[in-house]
Amino acid sequence: MATSDPALLRVRVAAKAPLAEGICGLELVADDGGALPAFSAGAHVDLHLGPGLVRPYSLCNDPAETHRYRLGVLREPASRGGSAAVHDRLALGDTLSISRPRNLFALAEPLNKGRHLLLAGGIGLTPLLAMAQALHRAGADFMLHVAARSAARLAFRDELATAPWSGRVSLHLDDGPEPQRLDLAALLADRRPDDHLYLCGPAGMLAAARAAASAAQWPASHVHVESFGAAAPEAGRDGAPAGSFELELARSGRVILVAPDQTALQALHAAGCELPSSCEQGICGTCLTPVLSGIPDHRDQYLEPNEQAANDQFLPCCSRARSARLVVDL
Repeated sequence: MATSDPALLRVRVAAKAPLAEGICGLELVADDGGALPAFSAGAHVDLHLGPGLVRPYSLCNDPAETHRYRLGVLREPASRGGSAAVHDRLALGDTLSISRPRNLFALAEPLNKGRHLLLAGGIGLTPLLAMAQALHRAGADFMLHVAARSAARLAFRDELATAPWSGRVSLHLDDGPEPQRLDLAALLADRRPDDHLYLCGPAGMLAAARAAASAAQWPASHVHVESFGAAAPEAGRDGAPAGSFELELARSGRVILVAPDQTALQALHAAGCELPSSCEQGICGTCLTPVLSGIPDHRDQYLEPNEQAANDQFLPCCSRARSARLVVDL
């Protein structure tokens, strides 16, 4: 499984097939035929799809498996290259480099304490599918609610219907003669002290679920969220588009100007500062950078509200500055 970068794995596309309208499934195996590194439910890998094209995708197979990684990839209408590359260019038998699994969306331990409520919207089902398999094996109490616009756009439908834990699955489809939409207020009102809530889906669904959870007094530490799309950038405090600002690199004293039409990450890369990055949407946390001075304008979906309020770190792939300069630990 050797690659030019020892931190990466070399894998081969062992299977590729449509899962639903606009969604394809991938099965990746080690190119050398060996076992793949173990992963925990909720983990993702970064696919290296071309020069400068690295995208994270959640693993959806049973975490007990070490012979393969399974992924489900939605073709994004406004794709920045990642999903289009998977759908259009990646073919059966192709080899590519991927990162080792990382988990920013893990199940709360111990698994058998309290109930686990999994809420998926569309392709947000992928990490929750792995969670359901892990929870079933552990004998834990859980329910998986899956919302989709139509049956045609619901991935893994056969698997959800035939899994040994299919009795713990509830589908909520917008189409059909009797649409069964997800009633978040009613669902989240039934809360016990040790319950945990897991959310993955589009921004609108996440916002509604978070609001319902807050209204039902779910503790923030018991609400676990992963998004697969970035929120729209916000305007500055005065309502005007954010302008330029400066980044001071504390280790060298170098000052880099970030133009209004570029991200801080782009400015850093253009200046030769090779800061690691992946999603470039403020979701994965790969480019998280310590802030020593100044006030960031947080636009990410990775940091918790209290972490953003501390203003001691920011994600330069999407966040900007409320002060004229940020001094960062680079």
